[in-house]
Amino acid sequence: MRTRRLVALALTVLTGGARSGKSAAAVAAAAGSGAPVTFVATAESGDEEMAERIAQHRARRPAHWTTLEATQDLLRAVGAVDPADTIIVDCLAIWATNRMLEDPRPADTDIEAEAARLARALAARPGLALVVTNEVGSGVVPATPLGREFRDLLGCVNQALVRAADTAYLVVAGRLLPLVDPASGLQA
Repeated sequence: MRTRRLVALALTVLTGGARSGKSAAAVAAAAGSGAPVTFVATAESGDEEMAERIAQHRARRPAHWTTLEATQDLLRAVGAVDPADTIIVDCLAIWATNRMLEDPRPADTDIEAEAARLARALAARPGLALVVTNEVGSGVVPATPLGREFRDLLGCVNQALVRAADTAYLVVAGRLLPLVDPASGLQA
């Protein structure tokens, strides 16, 4: 049986559910890029369970890769990376969560504008950029207003990144499904 390989172009977005294989696909693509790799991590280890998840993610990537922690200001972190290097941003959903929690009532449009600037910055880089995010709008409607606001916000943030991307994949059970641009019929 053949498995679909990730064809990563300048800006590639990987979206999907929890434990779908998004991060593993990004790490594999970066490892095969032939360039130095910088991993931009957005998670904070606020509790023991999250600290363990972060440790597991670290263990899956080569020790010689550079790691930058950027829980809020992704644009600054991306700007600090050599433009020719391969960069992984993992995970956009956690970044959006961090931004929402920084200010309990942020204007969604501010976060969406930040995401659009991030998308432009990543797309303009000559090196490979891989962005990992979550697809949260496929399940049940969240029970709380904040949950619904987050779901809607992340949907808009993901669209901004995919619009700027050269390629985008939905990752399901470790399988990569290329996303097609409905306007052009071409793979995004």
